[in-house]
Amino acid sequence: MTQNLDRAGDSVRKLPSRGTLSWRRTVLNPWVLATLALVVFNAIYALPRYLSFDPGQSRIPPDPGFALHYPIVTVHAILGNIAMITLLLQVMPALRGRNRKVHKISGYVYLYAGVLPSALLGLALLPFSLAPTGAFGLFAMSVGWIVVTVIGFRKQSRHRYAEHRRWMYYSFALALGTSWGRVLGLVLPLFGVQIGVQIDIMLFLELSSWLWVLNVLVAQWAWERGVRKKARRGQPETLRAAA
Repeated sequence: MTQNLDRAGDSVRKLPSRGTLSWRRTVLNPWVLATLALVVFNAIYALPRYLSFDPGQSRIPPDPGFALHYPIVTVHAILGNIAMITLLLQVMPALRGRNRKVHKISGYVYLYAGVLPSALLGLALLPFSLAPTGAFGLFAMSVGWIVVTVIGFRKQSRHRYAEHRRWMYYSFALALGTSWGRVLGLVLPLFGVQIGVQIDIMLFLELSSWLWVLNVLVAQWAWERGVRKKARRGQPETLRAAA
């Protein structure tokens, strides 16, 4: 019996700590990995163009009739990247569970230095877009991003944490809306060349402006899947979120 207790004690001592498990879950979390990939992609592909402060490097051609067009585009791009970086901090399970202060501060930065100014500047730029299509989808995405994020923060301020998390799932989905369009803008032309198909640019612009809808559907599925898992464990979402 003593030997059995010794072996049990050895197995307990070999178990990784809760903090180690949390960080493993963070690193291997698919949401974190997807966000990290897009944050790095934006930081390498899009952000340097605007940090050069050279209008010739802009992905959006400056409107010669609007002197502030390029400065607004630049600020919009920088704030959008701030939103993406703080979003990455928001989706890390280890930070949410073990460092609530960082989670809270990064959340405020996400809202006030990312979502609100970036989305509002994006809306202000839409009338000056030279793209012949896709404006309505981008308009709906920007408005939706603001609305769901503000609702999510209001739920948090009222200590309705489960509802806060649900609405922030939607905010997460909308924040990634334009990033997928950039990724596809690089991949699809190469894929089209490989299979001998020419991509219709008008159709691509329209479809890419609505990819956020797919993101929201995935977020809804992920939320409902998480709720069902917690229900099977006998741990309601409302109780867990408030703990």
